[in-house]
Amino acid sequence: MIRMPMTARGMTISDQLARNARTGGDQVALTFEGTTRTYREADERVSRLASALRERGVGPGDRVAVLGLNALEVMECYFATARLGAISVPLNFRLVAAEVAYMLEDSGARVAVVQSVLADVLKQAAEKAGGLDAVLEFGGEAGTYERALADASPEFGEVEVDERSAAFIMYTSGTTGRPKGAVLTHRNLLLHTFSLMVHQGVQPDDRVWMAAAPLFHIAGLAAFLPTLQMGGHVVLLPTGGFDPAATVDLMERERVSSVFMVPAQWQAVCALPGIADRDLSALRRISWGAAPATTTLLRTMAETFPQAEMNTVFGQTECSPVTTVLRGEDAIRKIGSVGTPMVNVEVRVVDDEDNDVAPGEVGEIVYRGPMVMREYWNKPAETAEAFRGGWFHSGDLVRQDDEGFFYVVDRKKDMLISGGENIYCAEVEDALASHPAVADVSVIGMPDGKWGEVPLAVIVAADPASPPSAADIESWASERLARYKVPRRLAVVEALPRNPSGKVLKTELRADRDAGRLEIRS
Repeated sequence: MIRMPMTARGMTISDQLARNARTGGDQVALTFEGTTRTYREADERVSRLASALRERGVGPGDRVAVLGLNALEVMECYFATARLGAISVPLNFRLVAAEVAYMLEDSGARVAVVQSVLADVLKQAAEKAGGLDAVLEFGGEAGTYERALADASPEFGEVEVDERSAAFIMYTSGTTGRPKGAVLTHRNLLLHTFSLMVHQGVQPDDRVWMAAAPLFHIAGLAAFLPTLQMGGHVVLLPTGGFDPAATVDLMERERVSSVFMVPAQWQAVCALPGIADRDLSALRRISWGAAPATTTLLRTMAETFPQAEMNTVFGQTECSPVTTVLRGEDAIRKIGSVGTPMVNVEVRVVDDEDNDVAPGEVGEIVYRGPMVMREYWNKPAETAEAFRGGWFHSGDLVRQDDEGFFYVVDRKKDMLISGGENIYCAEVEDALASHPAVADVSVIGMPDGKWGEVPLAVIVAADPASPPSAADIESWASERLARYKVPRRLAVVEALPRNPSGKVLKTELRADRDAGRLEIRS
């Protein structure tokens, strides 16, 4: 039997970039803070970086840590590492040195690329983790990155990369316990790209994608790949503090046609004075996900951008990440739903014994398909548990209606049991979010001698000088929820702790509760 070289198949994100450089090299590929690169220019820089990394000992299967804010250099690292057959390890730029050290040590990364403003964090982390063999630094006057590219050859050649080999180790957000490294393969990402293209119905004039999510996050990484696959234009948004006014200016100036943002970002954009008067006529698709959104916000988005199709995407890092999509034609009719499964995703809803539950009943959503990760890096026990019974267990609780649409109820670990009754925090949060005096809300459990635990509402007041009382919240919730779900205890905070994808860090809220740092009213 004749064995066909993997290079003939071209299944990596780097292959896609090179293909577009050959067929449409003068097309604009990337824009960031005034710098624009064509496909040919981007591809040459990626080849130079791949050569520079190889000179520093990086080969197939080696891990390269990448620590930086959103920047073209971060994207170049991902493509160059794929071109080498090595594995990118994106690191959250908000982490402290001890957290970065854990990921360096866990992944076994020996080479890193870092932005100058984060170089001290990496240095401290590397010392804790036992050192690094090489570091390339970009963004500062003393940076070594550009010098390395200038000295490296643009003629990289080809490396045979198996589509089933690891492309990224994406560390989960770690809202409970230490993060786990989800191993995503080249095949995972390519099939996810194609599946997104099917569901989005990408058209020739829908070619400007604004990448608003952090690039270390799976939502930032996976979302721009369909646009580059089509030879389109990716406009990268800066990170380090979301500016809704600057974001809308950029959308208007670059004629952005599609964008994904988390609910907190959409809320800030929709609240901008004069948003209805801006020229966003090029905007064809708005998408949200990564954290729960209230029905109040979704209706506001639909009213603010009536010309754009509104898509809801749902999933998780381990699934590359999108598993279900609610498309524009169903956005209002099925408001609050996360839609139906993507192409190539098979879904079940099961109980604690992995038996299927009936439509309308709450259970854990489990997945099977070619976008599901290969494994958790260096964690065989956790991998086996996640894949028990041959399905990937998400930890998300959902219900399915009689038309096959899914509704997220809660994270399994966030569900409360009060007096034997299940309370889904997301349902309570959605009811409280529509209160005019509530700007933001999260619900956690509060130990109770009689009921075991009861819901505690932690809110951010719309007017800090006049927060709602516990009686106000109880009265509002009583009209919308069964009695056992109604929070009768309240804490008011200035802001809710969130991770970069917008999810509330309930572990921090619980720690504040236990330490007495929350002023609880009843």
